Amino acid sequence: MMKAPLGDEIGFLWNATRGNRLRPWRSPYLRWRLETYSGQRAESVRARDFWNLFWKEKRQLFRFLRWTREIKSYSKSGDK
Repeated sequence: MMKAPLGDEIGFLWNATRGNRLRPWRSPYLRWRLETYSGQRAESVRARDFWNLFWKEKRQLFRFLRWTREIKSYSKSGDK
């Protein structure tokens, strides 16, 4: 399988933070993901919580982003 450029991961983050790109912890989608991952209520997520979790779980985040790239490549191969 051919590796896609890093642009897919950046594209995912760009879409996930739409409307809140300078404040990703306010993104409803990322708040929901944080809640399902950590159990912390989405309404209580603050910048510090977001960055602490990002730093602590950065390996998992990058693994997730690689997975999204892989899923995208599967969906493109089915378009033929």
